[in-house]
Amino acid sequence: MAIEITDEQKQQYRDEGYMILERVIPGDHLQMLQDECAGQIQRMHERMDQEGTDVIGINHRDKRYFVANCFKERPILREFLFSEVMTDVCRATLGPDAYLFHEQYVVKGKQGGMKFSWHQDSGYVGYPEHKPYLTCWCALDDMSEENGTVHLLPFSRSGIRSWVQHILEEGSNDKVGYFGDDPGITAEVPAGSIVAFTSINFHSSGANTTDRLRRVYLGQYSCEPLLNREGDALWGNAIPFLRDGESVVGEPSPDIPHRSELAGAK
Repeated sequence: MAIEITDEQKQQYRDEGYMILERVIPGDHLQMLQDECAGQIQRMHERMDQEGTDVIGINHRDKRYFVANCFKERPILREFLFSEVMTDVCRATLGPDAYLFHEQYVVKGKQGGMKFSWHQDSGYVGYPEHKPYLTCWCALDDMSEENGTVHLLPFSRSGIRSWVQHILEEGSNDKVGYFGDDPGITAEVPAGSIVAFTSINFHSSGANTTDRLRRVYLGQYSCEPLLNREGDALWGNAIPFLRDGESVVGEPSPDIPHRSELAGAK
């Protein structure tokens, strides 16, 4: 199902670093994403049990989860990641060429699910020499201030349009790049909405104080393969999606080593 993205929304993405698309995820895809979420949380619990811990990176048991690369073991997720909806969003933001760079579930636990500090997604890449990529923050539940929805800081208010150095926050393991007092724009959106923002947009989220999980599925796309600082390995995925505006799903990824493969060889 194709969606309409207005010229005003596209301009806002260029000028302010984000746009909000309400109720654009088709019902069958929304249900599938919700159904798949529970299994991914269980996957993280099993890993925590194996390692004898309640904290792995920025994952905290019963409080906050970031479970990535789910599509590799659950191919059904590709139906959404490479759907007409995502085609339209990528064309409107990145342009005619797009690669799937990363995806993950982001879930806040009930009654106290943790906040997430002000950061740029590019801050987690760790070096400035890359083109900004696209994050599609897909709401699987109705989002509110109470359950910890995302806050976005427009470019015109942050005054920042480039990568900045982030600092690791003790305790949460969050990387923090903005320390001002601007509360940002609160994205209170219904389930099935997409908040699309550039990887250099600052965003954060509050705690979930409700008695229900707050579930989000992230799809992230780049206009070209994203390499490490040395330029000899992929930083994340680089799965071909669009070329010259048309789908090339099924083509092989670039023949470039992944950084984790290089790390394992040392």
